[in-house]
Formats: sequence, structure tokens, C-alpha cells
Amino acid sequence: MAFSYRLLSRSKQLFGSQAILNQQLAFPVRYYAKEAAPDGFKGDEMLKDIFRDLKKKFDTAIGVFRKEKIIIDPEDPAAVSHYAKVMKTAREKAGLLSESQRIQYTIEEETKDIPDARTYFLQLQEIRIKRDLPDELGVEAMMMDALEKVEKEIKKPLMRNDKKGMALLMAEFDKINTKLGVRREDLPKYEEELELKIAKAQLEELKKDAVEAMETHRKREEFKDEKVVDVRSLDIRNFL
Repeated sequence: MAFSYRLLSRSKQLFGSQAILNQQLAFPVRYYAKEAAPDGFKGDEMLKDIFRDLKKKFDTAIGVFRKEKIIIDPEDPAAVSHYAKVMKTAREKAGLLSESQRIQYTIEEETKDIPDARTYFLQLQEIRIKRDLPDELGVEAMMMDALEKVEKEIKKPLMRNDKKGMALLMAEFDKINTKLGVRREDLPKYEEELELKIAKAQLEELKKDAVEAMETHRKREEFKDEKVVDVRSLDIRNFL
């Protein structure tokens, strides 16, 4: 359901990152098992192939970061935008999923066998909570109210394969979209906003880690007289 994807993709997800590619390389192993393994294909061989593929993706992504100057300044929109663009380039060259794509993949995987709309939305709620995505606009309550209205009208639980019932529900969702000012054509903009929030969050975490490391360094007797380095002057490429 496109509306559910918009709900989760618009949500803020601020997360910590001990390394630049910590989240970029978060890739579900089951993605590699979509198709049955060939006859005689042993489990350890499959794991080796997965490892080699992930290492290749990692090396490709790191290669992109080694060519770009990253300014650790989460309060500078230009620095955040540049970092987001570098992340996107690294992700695309390495064949990694974006945050929105990971959310969409999770939704598809965890709801594909759910027959009714109510259980589907409850699963969406669980996914949102697990991923620490806030429902700031109260969209879930609106969705459940819309479902209640439709089920009351059709006088039975709404099944996802009920085309007429689902059309009624989608019409109710369109009303919610209009109320919230959400337009289908704005989806790319929402994804870009999400990527910028993620980029800023990662820069904030990198800044925090750098400051803590420098403070720990200065506590040592031989370095106590050293001047404090401006985090913005650090070149991440020297630490990759």
C-alpha cells in the first residue's frame, strides 16, 4: 500500500553511527535468499559469497568517501547536503539500499502473507516502533479510523484482496492525504528530506565521537598543552 510507505518514509529516523557506513551496509541476509539455492550449493559456500559481496560493496563505498572532503559540521546546511550527496553516490555505486528502500523492503517482507487490512496496519505500527520512527502527525490513528469506517460500511473485516473494499479505504486515505497536505508527486521530495535528516544525524554523531576522542587525548599529560582542534578542520579521509 503506497500510503503506508509514505507514512514510514516521511518519519524522522535519527540514529547513531560509529562508522560512516554502519547504516549504509545494514543489509538483510534474507535478501540474498530470495531464490532457492541451486542443488548442491552448501550453506558455507553461500555465506562466503555473501561475505565477498558485502566486502565488495564496502570497498566500493569506502572508495567514494576517500575521494570526497567531508566537513563535520551538522549545523551547516551546505555540509549536510554535500554529505548526503556523497552517501547517495556511495550507495548507488555499491548497489546498496537507501533508507526509504530498506523501509519499503521491510514492509513488503513482513506483510506479504497478511490477508486482512487490520493486521496489516498493526504490523506497520510494529515496524515503525522497532525502527524508532515517530508518528508525529497521528497518521496511524487516522488510518485505523478510516478502516473502522470502511468495515462498518461493508459490515465485515476488510481483506486486502477485496478490491471494492480496498478502493473505499484508499478513497478515505486520499482524504487524509489532502488534510495533511501529502501529494503523491512529492514522494521524491520526502525521500530527499529523510536523507538530509539522516546525513545531519550522522554528522552530529561523528562530531560527538571526534570531540570525545580529542578530549580523551588531551587528558594525557604529554598532550595537555595542545590546542583544541576545530572538528570542521578534520579530514575524515585520513581515518578511513
